[in-house]
Amino acid sequence: MKSTPSALGLMLVFGAAPAAAQMGYNTPQASGQQQPKAAPAEDAAKANQIRPSNGAMKAIIALQTTVNANDFANVPAKAAEAQKVAKTKEDRYLISQLQLKAALAAKDNAGIAAAIDAIAASAYLEPAKVAELYRSLGGTFYNAKQYEPAAAAFDKAIATDPRDLEAMMLLAETRNAQGRKAEAVSTFQRAIQASVAAGQKPREEVYRRTVALAYEGNLPVASELGRQWVAAYPSPDSWRNSIAIYRNLNKPDVEGTLDLLRLMQASGGLSTEADYSLYVSAAADQLNYNEAQAVLDAGIAAKVVDPAGPLFKDTVSILKAKPKATAADLAVAQKAAQNGMALLRIGDRYYAMGDFAKAGELYRQAMGKPGVDANVANLHLGMALTRAGDKPGATAAFNAVTGTRAEIAKFWLLYLQSKA
Repeated sequence: MKSTPSALGLMLVFGAAPAAAQMGYNTPQASGQQQPKAAPAEDAAKANQIRPSNGAMKAIIALQTTVNANDFANVPAKAAEAQKVAKTKEDRYLISQLQLKAALAAKDNAGIAAAIDAIAASAYLEPAKVAELYRSLGGTFYNAKQYEPAAAAFDKAIATDPRDLEAMMLLAETRNAQGRKAEAVSTFQRAIQASVAAGQKPREEVYRRTVALAYEGNLPVASELGRQWVAAYPSPDSWRNSIAIYRNLNKPDVEGTLDLLRLMQASGGLSTEADYSLYVSAAADQLNYNEAQAVLDAGIAAKVVDPAGPLFKDTVSILKAKPKATAADLAVAQKAAQNGMALLRIGDRYYAMGDFAKAGELYRQAMGKPGVDANVANLHLGMALTRAGDKPGATAAFNAVTGTRAEIAKFWLLYLQSKA
C-alpha cells in the first residue's frame, strides 16, 4: 500500500537519525531540521481519502479535538474510547496517528514509542515506512543518550523491514556508543552482508567505519575486514590503512614487515616519511642495501622524504657507505652460494633490483633446502611472480603459504587478483 502525505509527515517528525561523522550521517542536532506537525485526522482523510468507519467517526473526531486542544490528560481516555469502536485498519491508523501527535506535542518519548507501535499494529502503512518511523524514533532516543531504547527501536525497524540497512548501521553506532564494539562491528558486518545479498555495493564509508571500530576494539576480525575494504575499494589509502592495521595488531617480524611494506609500495600506499623510514630500516636490517637505497631514493623523488631532515639525515650517510650489489656481483654470489638461505637472500637482491624473473628462479632453487622456511620461500616466490605478471604461478605460490605468513599471503593474493 502506498504511503500517504500524512504518514510521510509523521516520518519526518524526528529528523535524521544519528550516526558517526565518519559515516557521513547527520544527527538530528546537526541537521538543523525542524519538527513538522503531524497532520490532523480530518486533513489526512481528506488529502488521502482515508475513510474511518461510520461507527468510529464520532470517537475519532472527539480524540482529534482533544489532541488539538493539547488536553493531554484526557487523550488516553479518548483514545481508548476510539479504539473500542475501531473496526478497520484505517480507524486504527488514524487513532494512532493522533496519539503520536499528542505524544510529540507533550515531548513524551514513551508515548511516541507506544504510538508508533500502534501505527505498526494497524497494518495500514507498508513495512518500509513503519521501519522509517522506528528508525526516527531510535534517533530521538539516541540523541537523548538513551541508548538501550534507541537500540530497541532500531531492532524493531530491522524486524519490520529486514532490508533496512540504515537501521542496521544506526544500531551499530548505538552499540558503539554503549562501548560494545564487538556487537557494533558484527552489526555493521550484517549490514554489509545484507547489502551484498541485495545486489548493492556497500558504501566505502561503511567499510571504513567497520574497520576502524574493529581496530579500536583490538578485534581479530579487523585484518579480514581490512582486506574486504581493499577488495571493494582498492586505493592507495585503503591499502595503506589495511596493511598498517594488520601490522599494528599482529606485530610481524622484520621479514613479515618487509614483505608488507613491499606490498604497500606496489599498491601505491607508501605516503609518509614514517612509511619510508620503516621500509628503509627493515631492508637494511636484512643487509639488503640495494633495496634500502632504492626506497630512500624513491621517497626523495616523491618529495615525501627530506634527506636533510632529522628522520633521514643519519640514514643517508650510513647507506652511502654501504656496499651495493651489481648484477655481476649477484651472479658470482649465486655460484658460490653454500646453502638455501643464501640463494633466497640473493633472490631478494634481484627482487630489489626489479629483476623479478631472476628472483623467482632463485626462490625456486632455495625451496626445500635445509634451513629455508618453505612459507617464506613461497611467499617471496608469489611476490616475484606477481610483479613479473605470472598470475597462475603467483596464485599457486601464495596458496601454498601456511602458518603466520598465510595472512600476509592473503594480502598479496588480493593485490594479485586486483591486477588485470
